[in-house]
Amino acid sequence: MAATAINLNRLAVFVAVVRTGSFTAAAEQLGTTKAMASQHVARLEKELGVTLLLRSTRRMALTEAGALFHADCVRILGEAEAAIERVGENRDVPTGTLRVGASSDHGPAVVAPALASFARLHPQLKVELVVSDRIADPIAERFDVSVRVGWLRDSRLHAARLGAFRQRLVGAPSYLAAAGTPRRPDDLAQHGWIALSVLPAPLHWTFAGAGGTRRSVRVRPVAEVNSTLSAYAMALAGGGLSVLPDYLVDDAIGDGRLVSLLRGHRLPDGGIYAVYSGRHPPAKVRAFVAHLREATQR
Repeated sequence: MAATAINLNRLAVFVAVVRTGSFTAAAEQLGTTKAMASQHVARLEKELGVTLLLRSTRRMALTEAGALFHADCVRILGEAEAAIERVGENRDVPTGTLRVGASSDHGPAVVAPALASFARLHPQLKVELVVSDRIADPIAERFDVSVRVGWLRDSRLHAARLGAFRQRLVGAPSYLAAAGTPRRPDDLAQHGWIALSVLPAPLHWTFAGAGGTRRSVRVRPVAEVNSTLSAYAMALAGGGLSVLPDYLVDDAIGDGRLVSLLRGHRLPDGGIYAVYSGRHPPAKVRAFVAHLREATQR
């Protein structure tokens, strides 16, 4: 008889009968009846095609095949209990390796420091950070968490919103001294623009002004880059104007290396999300998402 035809629940009944020494005691321990316990063992013997127990009115004894099978059953059930315990630990306590994906700007600026402090809180956990401006597939690339900024498009995955970022129009003082400072959105058409090619519409921007008025403008690119860090570096060097996230440019604005422009007009805020697969993420994912949310909202 093929092993797949065996009802594995009967192994536990068989082991309980051998451990307690009687069908009555085993039935009480398992919360069933003596007749049901006896039936399980009889059916197990039929499925295996061997006699496991020799029974008489006064005593019960294992056959040679029964003794060998009992030893294997004890091992199998022990391994099953250990596996269940490990799953429980994975559910309740962060363990193993936490593999995180993030963009090349937000990853080093925000995710890496948060991951470092998280690792200090959980020294039993190994952490990995992979940064890229390409939108990664968490399932195919085996990321536990993928941190995405902007606007989500993948409905197959579960996402937890961590916070938001502001989009800031910026330029270097050296560029503004040469080209002038824009005062309203329409002025941007006369300025050189550092375009971020990974955006869906890198040359089209809609600003919201006082009272909810909206103004859409099309800009003229003098450079095109495929990463936010490259756009940031070019803006710092006076290469033109660009729209960049606040977590990347606020320090440079604070110390005067960049100037925040059109402060009376606002671009849409972007979201920051922790994206993961599965309805029931392990403890390491739940704990890191909570930790990153706290770090993002400081």
